[in-house]
Order: sequence, then C-alpha cells, then structure tokens
Amino acid sequence: MKNFARALTGASLLAVLVSTPAFADETSADGPIIVTAERILAEAQAQAARTPGGTDIVAAEDYKDKAAVSLRDALGFSPGVYTQPRFGQEVRLSIRGSGLSRGFHMRGLTLLQDGIPINLADNNGDFQELDPTIFQHLEVYRGANALRFGSATLGGAINGVTPTGRTAPGVTLRVDGGSFETFRGLATVGYADDRADVWVAVAGDTSSSDRQHGDRHAFRFNGNVGLRLTDRIETRFYASAQTIRQELAGALNLAKVLSEPKTGNFVGNQKRDIDSLRLQNRTRFSIGDTGTLDVGVFLNQKSLFHPIFDVIDQDSTDYGVYGRYEQSWDRVALTAGATSRWGRVNALQYANVNGHAVGAPKASALQTARTTDVYGEVRVAPIADLWLIAGGVYIDGRRTVENRLNPLASDGESFSEFTPKFGVLYQPSAAIQLYANYSRSAELPGFSELAAAQPNPGFVALKPQTAWTAEFGTRGKVGIASWDVSFYRADLKKELLQYSVVPGVIPVSTFNAGKTRHQGIEAGLDLALMPWATLRQVYTLSDFTFRNDVQFGNNRLPVIATHLYRAELRLGTEAFTVAPNFEWVPRAAYADYANTTRPDGYTLLGLTAHAQVMKGVTLFADARNLTGKKAVGDIGAVVRVTGPAQALYYPVERRAFSLGVRAAF
Repeated sequence: MKNFARALTGASLLAVLVSTPAFADETSADGPIIVTAERILAEAQAQAARTPGGTDIVAAEDYKDKAAVSLRDALGFSPGVYTQPRFGQEVRLSIRGSGLSRGFHMRGLTLLQDGIPINLADNNGDFQELDPTIFQHLEVYRGANALRFGSATLGGAINGVTPTGRTAPGVTLRVDGGSFETFRGLATVGYADDRADVWVAVAGDTSSSDRQHGDRHAFRFNGNVGLRLTDRIETRFYASAQTIRQELAGALNLAKVLSEPKTGNFVGNQKRDIDSLRLQNRTRFSIGDTGTLDVGVFLNQKSLFHPIFDVIDQDSTDYGVYGRYEQSWDRVALTAGATSRWGRVNALQYANVNGHAVGAPKASALQTARTTDVYGEVRVAPIADLWLIAGGVYIDGRRTVENRLNPLASDGESFSEFTPKFGVLYQPSAAIQLYANYSRSAELPGFSELAAAQPNPGFVALKPQTAWTAEFGTRGKVGIASWDVSFYRADLKKELLQYSVVPGVIPVSTFNAGKTRHQGIEAGLDLALMPWATLRQVYTLSDFTFRNDVQFGNNRLPVIATHLYRAELRLGTEAFTVAPNFEWVPRAAYADYANTTRPDGYTLLGLTAHAQVMKGVTLFADARNLTGKKAVGDIGAVVRVTGPAQALYYPVERRAFSLGVRAAF
C-alpha cells in the first residue's frame, strides 16, 4: 500500500528532523522545527511500520472527496476493515469477524480518539459519535497488533487523531449537500503561539435518508487546547460534544429489499437519540532522547433515548485514567501502560407507544462496570533488520447488574484474562517487510450481553470470548506496486454470538458458542500506473465457521460475506481528479446459523471528483450506486430463517449524488 511507502519516507524524514519525540516548534542548532500535519502523519506511519502485523494509517486526504457520512467512507479502502451500511450513519464495523453478529452498537473493537478510549467501561461503544471529517488521520491496528493501545480484542483498535492548532492553523470551511435533502457543514479554526495552541471544529448535518423513516440530524463540537509547560512537558485538554437524532429505518424482508429498498419501518417510531460529552486530558513528558510518557484522565457522559420494541432510556457516566510509556534505544524498544475505566449506567425500560415511553418502568437497573488493562511489549533486534517481539495484556474486570424491580435477579461477575503476543519482523530490503505473530485475544461480555431482555430481566451467565490467532504477511513497495497483505487464522472458544430477539419468546439474544474459526486474507494493492493514474484495490476474504458444533456442525457463521473487493482508479493531478470506484460482493453471507438462506451478491459503481477553482478553494463531488442496484448490504442474524416475510435484511445504499466545496484560509 502507498502507506508503507509513506512510512519509509516518514521514517527517513523523522531521522533527519528529530532526535526526540518532541511536541511542536522544537529548536535545533539550525533553528526551529515546525510540527506539521505531514510530520505527525509520517510519525504514525513509521510507528505502524514497526509493528509485526496488519496495520494501516488512513490520512484524511484519502477520503476528502467523499460525502463522509460515517466511518465506512473513511475506512472503505483500509485492508480487513468490514464497513457495511445499514442506514444513515449506522454501519456494521468489524475486523476479523469482531462482534460478528452484533446488529447494534459495537463490540470487539477498541475505539479511541487521540489515544484515549471512547468505549464505555463494559467495552461496548457507539461509533456514530466519531465524525470522520474532523480527523487528521485514522490509525488502524488489526488484532493483537493493537497492543500499544492496551487492546486485547479480536478486532484490534481504531484511533482517530484530531488536528491541533499547530498542525492545522488558520480557518477551514467545508459544505456539501445532495440527494435525499442531505446537507453537511464543517468549520475549523486553529491558532498557535510559542507556548499554547487551540483548535476547534463545529459540524452539523441533516438528511431525510435514502429510506423512509431514516431522518437524521446531528451537531458536533470537537476542540483541544495545548499548553507547553516546559520544553519537555506538554499538557493538552480535549472536549467533544455530540447531539445525534437518528430515526431507525429498520430491516426489511428480502422481497422489499430487491423491489422497494426505500421502504422504512414505522412501527413503534423507532429511533436512537444520543447526547454525549467527553472531556479528556493528556500530559506528555519527553524522556531522554527517544522516550515519551503519557498520562491522562477522561470523563464520558452519555444519554441514550432508544425506542425499539420497548423504549430504552439510559444515562451513563464513565471515567478513567491511563498511562503509556514508550522508549527506544539502538536495538531495544519498550512499550508499557495501563488503562482503568469505571462506569455506571442507569438503565430504564418502558413500553413503547409510537416512540414515547409510557407508564411505569418495565425494567430498572443500575449497571456498574470496571475494566483495567495492563500491557507491555519488548522489541529486540539481535541482528540488523530483524526484530523479535514479545508482550501481553492483562485484563481484569467486573460487571454488576442491580435489578431494582426484582432484587433476586441482581447479580455480578468478575473476569480476568491474560493475552500474550509473540512476533517477528524482518526487513530484507529498504522497501520490503515480512512479519508474523502468534497471540491470544480475550473479550469480556458487556451489559448488552449480560442483561437479559424483557420479559425476564436478569443477569445472564456468560463467559469471556477467547482466541489464539496466527498471522503472517508482508508489506512493501517495488516499482509501481505498493502492497500490504496479511493472512490470519483465529481459533475461538466461547465466541459471543447474537441472534435477533423476539420479545416475550426469546429474551436472551447472546450465547457462548463452542469452538469457531475465523480465518482470512486482508489485502491492499496500489499500482502507480502513470504519474496521473493510480489504481487502489482492497480484497477481504472472511472464512468464518463453527467447528464440530453440536447444533450447527461446521456451518458458516452468518452476516459477513466471504469475499469483498473494492477498487478505485484515480486519474488526474492535485488540481483536477476524477476517480471511478467499484465494489463487488460475489455472494452475500448466510442470514442464519442453520445456513438455509443466502441472498445474491452485488456490484456497485461510483465516482468521486474534485477541481481546484482557486488557491485554497476546491469543489468536490461524490456519486454512489450509479446503476441503482438493489441488493442486500447487511443482515441481522437469526438461528433459522422461518419464511420469506422475515425482516432481516438491510439494502445497499441507493443511488445518490452530492456536491461540495472546501476552503482553507
């Protein structure tokens, strides 16, 4: 991939520019060194290139011409990241089958903003709170390669990095709109002087959606202030606030998807309204010539009003502390850290009458969670160009549900797991790397799994999901080709699997499977065909199965398609670019664990373009599903499909056009 080539360039640049992992506007014998977005990106790419496994750094530049509604638009060309749209900003986000059959919220991935976790204390999360248009870049560390963030999940970690007043000074504006009454706006301001800097972004969007009952409205604020206390100590305060109003179009039966995909589900006026506030602080100490120590605190407050089959009304408060130490010497490097999170959720459940909570609570519980991750990794180079890596994560957590209406159903459980990792990284030439690793992952169940649904609210006894994963691969650049290819096999025990809930009939939606296997290929290949023509490609093979299961034998796991291929041919220069794109799924995934129903695949065609009309002002356009293809894009899994009327399917995005302008001053 081009990111590996960037990493090599970045590593060389860093060697010339810095001898310390310093902050900004450092002074050398030759004068001040200015920290720019390009330098921060180069540092991130060099860090990723030192990892013995699948990683990717996605610069905002890579998706600047898209109407970036969700993380799918930012990560669509990141190898191994499965991002399928459901409706509006709702996508299925999965890496290596993480949270495979979870049809709501997110599990199995660690999400961070500026290195600080935004998952709740029980490890569940809402990625809708991340706006890709505000990020400087995104860091994707797949599987155990995310150890540097303290993640021990099957999927790994995604870290969104926001600009600062030093990396993004001045004013930027972005406005775009198009089909389905969609309108989005973003304004940022950055300023810096010798000792302080500030950066603020305000964004809003509204849309009537490509499906009925899918209207959304959102307002977001993100900002940070950095104070340089000394030449070796910097502290930075972050604030993020979101108000999101999203109607839920819901699932359709297969016939509706293929004939009238705009159809929405009006029953119960289902929606998801989120108000959240995140406050964070990170203080960084420069240690010696090649070390840093980060320490910080964070507070997340969130309100969720969520009419579905009932009205879910929750208020949560999560807070935590963390520390991360990184040091490198000539042939030895060390990473060590810890993160502790505590959380309380006031969880209420009411009867849903057309989207309103009616009557006394049907369920009322206080959910408390604690999760602590302690991690470390040592890298040693016994000879030049060969690195041996060993590390691990210790996870300790507790989940408690205090049932106010039925105290006898109150319960709690403590969990602890250790996940070691061993790896090797070999660089036979300046432009080629080979890597391999063997690791264990562990995921503790969250409240969405542990708290049973109506009509029998209570605490469900579930075990942590664990896996041993073997991975090998290569990344590099030779001639016109840049690549990043990983092969992996994960043997899981007690995988946390979900199926659609039928209230009053099937109250528990999660079970621990016996043995399952996730194996696949995560491949990216860029070809610089001409100075004005680049072909980007990603291919993901997802082969996920039961292993001699008592009920399901060796059936395939549902939801995620086996093959997914995307390509984009970018033609032009910085001044003018046209980029047709292509997405191909030969066959959709099974809709059920019994493997009785499997929809057809699809091919989608799209186009993006931009034209610089004057210095600092660029027009851009995004056209999707040009042929108006009607097909299944995502699935809500069930044990067995019972008939054609069952609403399990989400259509691919309908044909849509958008036009925008961005300006920098």
